[in-house]
Amino acid sequence: MKNTISERIADFLKNYPPFNAMEAKQLEQLSVEVVIVHKETNTLVFSQNESPHAHFYVVNKGAVALSKAGSSQILDICDEGDVFGLRPLLANESYKLEAKAYEETILYAIPIKDFKPLALENKRIGNFLIESFASNTGNPYSIKHRGKLYGASSDSNQYSSDKILDLQPIKYSTDLITCKKGTKIKTIANKMTKHNVSSILVEKDNLPVGIITDKDIRKKVATGLFPITASAKKIMSSPIITYPKGLTLAQSQMAMMKSNISHLVLTEDGTTDTKSVGILSKHDIMVAVGNNPAVLMRAIKRATSAKRLRGIRHGIMNLLQGYLDQNIPLGLVSKIISELNDASTKQAIQIALTKMEEEPPVKFAWLSMGSQGRGEQLLNTDQDNAIIFEDVSEEQLESTRKYFLKLGERISKGLNTIGFEYCPADMMAFNPSWCHSLNEWKEVTSHWIHNPGPDEILLSSIFFDYNVTYGDKSLADELSISIFDQANHYPQFFTHLASGALQNPSPSGFFRDFLVEQDGAHKDFFDLKLRVLMPIIDAARVLILSHSIKSINNTAERYEKLAELEPNNKELYLACSYASKALLKFRTRQGLLHNDSGRYIALDKLNKEEKIKLKRTFKTVKEIQSLIEVRFQVKNMLR
Repeated sequence: MKNTISERIADFLKNYPPFNAMEAKQLEQLSVEVVIVHKETNTLVFSQNESPHAHFYVVNKGAVALSKAGSSQILDICDEGDVFGLRPLLANESYKLEAKAYEETILYAIPIKDFKPLALENKRIGNFLIESFASNTGNPYSIKHRGKLYGASSDSNQYSSDKILDLQPIKYSTDLITCKKGTKIKTIANKMTKHNVSSILVEKDNLPVGIITDKDIRKKVATGLFPITASAKKIMSSPIITYPKGLTLAQSQMAMMKSNISHLVLTEDGTTDTKSVGILSKHDIMVAVGNNPAVLMRAIKRATSAKRLRGIRHGIMNLLQGYLDQNIPLGLVSKIISELNDASTKQAIQIALTKMEEEPPVKFAWLSMGSQGRGEQLLNTDQDNAIIFEDVSEEQLESTRKYFLKLGERISKGLNTIGFEYCPADMMAFNPSWCHSLNEWKEVTSHWIHNPGPDEILLSSIFFDYNVTYGDKSLADELSISIFDQANHYPQFFTHLASGALQNPSPSGFFRDFLVEQDGAHKDFFDLKLRVLMPIIDAARVLILSHSIKSINNTAERYEKLAELEPNNKELYLACSYASKALLKFRTRQGLLHNDSGRYIALDKLNKEEKIKLKRTFKTVKEIQSLIEVRFQVKNMLR
């Protein structure tokens, strides 16, 4: 008599990798040995550091969350058809993560002793398991096991760790030497000598406000510019440039080159609003030799034309592809690529300035908006930018604007040559609507906030993610203060902004099927940006603005900050952070594959595994939309 249970197991497994690579007879034999496991919500499958099981697992129904023990941060969620618990098979080590049922779940436990011989015979199975192992643990370096799969010896070292040395965290000094603004220079010099350091941090209320280096003392004191009795305030470098802890070698190199500085101050969240945790100097960095981001950064800074920058852009895309192939965490990848994009934009601005007949009449700042402003522009998507310039008299206003409109036109043309397409809606700095003085921008943003119609909400959504790529940051800081002040005095604006965030259509229908475009050039395609990415991005924006948090524009980082600010919603916010990175990675892969923006997805080109991983984010989208609907009291009639 046939074993109907094993037949059902085989019928399920054959639809999912790696089992779809097996011969039918092999799968039937394996299915007889499979154990069915039922788990209630929040019950453990295995715990961190637990000895390896004799099985790995496939989710039949429900979902399993992977996380560090004691942490509410979910590193991955495995649902229908996903494989997890591979460490005993690949590394023969105790589990490095905790696996817990996210909801009521049925698992198929695959016996390793029966599966292992089949995997050794089939290269497709082996490659899939290696990639799944790296993905589910969130550790790209796990790919090193490719050379010693299932304990087999091999000399292969194609993915040795030195290939990605530049992406490893760099050590920095946590023994901070500090002083106050009023500390005398003589005292500072003696203190630096005593502790044998090349820099000292200037703090106010335990927050960093400046830095003094050996170079400052040589240039400003030894030359007689200031007496040794002067205070720290006279010679310190301020405002201070800060970065978050956990910088990699590549990020550190680019940060110093970008700002022409020799020391980086690291704070808890990368801003001057949190305490310092360390200082990184050039002496701490061993500049890597070879083709890495620092090499591209140097090439960008030497470029004298937009055409040359376009060639370097191809190198950046190759670097991006390489990082994705190595399964490097997207948060790290996006930071590196964004730094290179910002450097390219900055160089394009400097090239344009050299072609202007005159110097800028007043101080100005170039604002990158949209995805570049959020540090999420990995592909060659459209430009979104603006210029803000220093206030001038009414008589000088139009002549000043004329200068910056001409400059904006040259910069946008250069960016287009590099590979960034013109914005179809003309939201660019050469459009008079996007080139204003500081006071004019205050009036414009105040109008948006106090008259939040559909157009004003759309403009706010694009503009409020701005980031200063070039110029005087103080202009943008003053504008930010004005925006937060106006929004706090008119809280109804947040309701309208939240309403706008709920306008994007649901990603799935009643039966969890993908909702695709019904007509137009992209008929039957799935709009990844509109249906999934934008709801998560828009929700993060309104939530972070409601907390008056500035200087954090990246969507994933916004949710991580929100998780700190609202511990009761920490789990949801961290899930949103994870989902935003997963979706951006998916879009980037699709864009590189099809040489486009990755926005519109042909579902028939996706395999089952890709569809499942994409659907995994839909629940998170619905949950965050429900939160902002309740939080900001958005009525159904506004949707």
